[in-house]
Amino acid sequence: AILGPPEVNVTSCPNCLNVTIKLPASHFRDKGKLLSLIDIYEELDYDITLKSQDGQHKRPRQRTTEEVFSTVIEELYPSRNYCVSVGVTASLNKNSVPSPWKCVTADSEARQGYHEAAVAGAICVSLIIAAVLKCVHAAGFILPKFSLPQTLV
Repeated sequence: AILGPPEVNVTSCPNCLNVTIKLPASHFRDKGKLLSLIDIYEELDYDITLKSQDGQHKRPRQRTTEEVFSTVIEELYPSRNYCVSVGVTASLNKNSVPSPWKCVTADSEARQGYHEAAVAGAICVSLIIAAVLKCVHAAGFILPKFSLPQTLV
């Protein structure tokens, strides 16, 4: 039997990638219940291959006992495109089909800072506008507390 490709989802984080892996389904049944690959093999190995403009790099083999799991690939260059493919094997079955390549651009720390600066700037501008409106209201130009005499109108 060939272990089918796992389902892979890749999201970017500052200088890293978060890779979520869902193991492929099996076609074996026990008493009418569809068995997972973990039910059959108890633990599986997975290999993550990372491709960038620097070339293709295979990460060290990892082991899992979960159907759906995540791993983080850290220390990446910011704002660079990376592609990820995952292959799953078992101790008794080395035949597998790797997942299709999933590509994403790693976020940079600076982009995170810009978002925070924009929010802080918006709050400061709102406070300044509120203070100006309060002063104009206190001076009686907006919603005056008393009406002007008819001769001044």
